[in-house]
Amino acid sequence: MKLIDRNSYLNRLLNVKNIPDIKVITGIRRCGKSKLLDAFSSIVEQEKDANVVRIKLNQKQYEKLLNPDNLYDYIKNHYVANSINYLFIDEIQLCDGFERVIDSIHEEELFDIYITGSNAFLLSSDLATLFGGRVYEISLYPFSFREYLEYYPNQDLDAAFEKYYKDGGMSGSYLYRSDIDAKKYISGIFKATIVRDIVTKYKIENENLLLMISEFLMDNIGSQTSIRNVANKLTSGTYKTNDKTVGTYMDYLCRAFMFYPIKRYDIKGKKYLESDKKYYLADLSFRFAELGTKNADYGHLYENIVAMELLRRGYEVYVGKLYDKEVDFVAIKDGKKTYIQVSDDITREDTFKREVSPLLSIKDAFPKVLIARTKHESSQYEGIEIIDIARWLSDSQI
Repeated sequence: MKLIDRNSYLNRLLNVKNIPDIKVITGIRRCGKSKLLDAFSSIVEQEKDANVVRIKLNQKQYEKLLNPDNLYDYIKNHYVANSINYLFIDEIQLCDGFERVIDSIHEEELFDIYITGSNAFLLSSDLATLFGGRVYEISLYPFSFREYLEYYPNQDLDAAFEKYYKDGGMSGSYLYRSDIDAKKYISGIFKATIVRDIVTKYKIENENLLLMISEFLMDNIGSQTSIRNVANKLTSGTYKTNDKTVGTYMDYLCRAFMFYPIKRYDIKGKKYLESDKKYYLADLSFRFAELGTKNADYGHLYENIVAMELLRRGYEVYVGKLYDKEVDFVAIKDGKKTYIQVSDDITREDTFKREVSPLLSIKDAFPKVLIARTKHESSQYEGIEIIDIARWLSDSQI
């Protein structure tokens, strides 16, 4: 399998090396957590006086370490005095009782610790509880468009974007020679996330409802979504559900990194709003594998790509509200805001005016950007920067 250096993540790991927190790499299934840990451990091994203990609990050779006492003894026995000791463990959840082992090793201050695991056991909201708040989380996402271009070099930018848009960033699918087989691979990840990472952990009896909710969210990317509306739309004469169940299942889908909820932000009042979030899919390949091109609103699907890219780049991301107008994204980093609208085609004057109107209504001096499929270099309109989505994605700057 072809590998590329995911330098932005490697740099983040390097920046927290030897900081006394448990480093946990999280993200959707098969997005490359173990490969990232392999790459980072290879870098660390080159250091003078480094002692690296690498454990992959999903491999047969480490089967005895599924017992927590054996795991603890193995780690302690591989400690080397007068060295800088590093501990890297994949699929930590396979060891029943791993929390006590990691807690104890951390308390003894013998190793710099890095772990990955199944989303069902290492969800973001569980980390502080598992390890007493002594955790540094690194969120890993599917391939960005820049990484896709690195994997497939020497491509025409616009042609590459058209492929990336459909292929997505789950790089394991790139190995398959046919679109049908690639979609089967993606669908397999989707089903595994639903069944193994959610149904199994939470002992859900109604798996079909969970699938229906996930398909509903995929079909409504970019639309404001209330739990009550989802429950009402799924309820029929023969099928009943309620707000509480739907809200719980939607939370499970987000905690397993299948969807990312984006809150609303009142631009004028400068306050965050809890109602009617938008939900964006971890990677569009899941939508195309499960739903095909049915009801595809390309403007909303482009929103999904931009939302995930903003998260990759470390922004806080919100949906902007200004009176009766909506700004697709308010992206915040280091206290600075950027207002972003996303559109498919802005060649028609009425569409263009509609997209720039919310941005022109904002009176502060923060940057305003319209991202669309222009296939041209960037331009300006009354202080708004207009950027082609493929060129924006291929650039590391906003």
